[in-house]
Amino acid sequence: MFFKISKKSKKSRARIGVIKTPHGAIQTPAFVPVGTQATVKGITIAQLKDIGAESLLCNTYHLYLRPSDVLIKKMGGLHKFMNWDGPIFTDSGGFQAFSLGYAIEHKVGKIASIFPGRVGPDSSKSKKDSGEQEHTAHYRDDKLAKITENGVEFRSHLDGSKHFFTPEKSMEIQRNLGADIIFAFDECTSPLHDYVYTKKSMERTHRWAVRCLEAHEGQQSNVKGQMLFGIVQGGAYKDLREASAKFIGAMDFPGFGIGGSLGKSKQDMYKVLNWSIPLLPENKPKHLLGIGSPEDIRECVKRGIDTFDCVMPTRLGRNGAALLNKGTLNIKSGRYLNDKNPIGKRCDCYTCENYSRSYVSHLFKANEMLGPILTTIHNLRFMENLMRQVREEIKKGQL
Repeated sequence: MFFKISKKSKKSRARIGVIKTPHGAIQTPAFVPVGTQATVKGITIAQLKDIGAESLLCNTYHLYLRPSDVLIKKMGGLHKFMNWDGPIFTDSGGFQAFSLGYAIEHKVGKIASIFPGRVGPDSSKSKKDSGEQEHTAHYRDDKLAKITENGVEFRSHLDGSKHFFTPEKSMEIQRNLGADIIFAFDECTSPLHDYVYTKKSMERTHRWAVRCLEAHEGQQSNVKGQMLFGIVQGGAYKDLREASAKFIGAMDFPGFGIGGSLGKSKQDMYKVLNWSIPLLPENKPKHLLGIGSPEDIRECVKRGIDTFDCVMPTRLGRNGAALLNKGTLNIKSGRYLNDKNPIGKRCDCYTCENYSRSYVSHLFKANEMLGPILTTIHNLRFMENLMRQVREEIKKGQL
């Protein structure tokens, strides 16, 4: 078994385990830093190891466009290309179809409530959302993404060139990249999509999952033992999530991702997990795609999530927001220029052991690149410490 559960909570679905991959083990529950373009922005591999990161997630869509999966394969695969010898996940490219399409059109993310002031169509009245037309998103009069039965046609955000992703193409790209864990190609729906469209999208994702398995089986990758995870869809509709969990859970995937629209609030997201996870095989790992804020970690672990990926810690760090146990600290604020304390008073990261809030605040005000780097180091270490604490709480029966 490549996934072994060593401890289960008696109070929830939380568990401690280990995922064994061709490039090492991942202690779960785990947070997976995002290295979109084969790099965690501003952070070296040595720094990531010092932080304690065991795995990374890279982005299929971005690496396909630049420098290309073919070139990365020629360089020996992602591990050699970026000099990372630990486990790597790659997403399928399905989320980029959403971010280039309905995320722009509806002005929302996977959870609508985190985008206040959004402007979007009334999905209950929109003919486009009823599944009666081909769905094309418009941005500055350009068609960025068009979803059909066979796949997704999209324009590159780099040069506007046209490309087409099918389930088979996604498998080919991820095979060339050579990640340890890859995901089936799916459509990520919008929180503003109505029931009719969400159901049609889910059924199409199921057909794509079958095609992904067929394309993946018997194919050779740079990584021997590469594992393909299926993705549960269905938006924020209970019957659809349950149907998807049953369909995908019955397929021969070694693990599963929870994807797509997670509703209009965090409470909706928790409901989606409550509906989906009990219907998936208990002895296989579950990954929550694109979600992993500190306030969500415990709630999602309690519902059975084993791994998370999210750009939040690094994005906040680049913008001067440092994670603390009680929210965030705006290190760019002038109030910290006279503060001799470290960012986190009990933090053991490189930044907090060597620099003051005053110094990091000065770096941001002087537009020095070291400021975002030091804050990103702190945030990623904060997440690693949080996951260690969560595992310890499960071990002690406290979660």
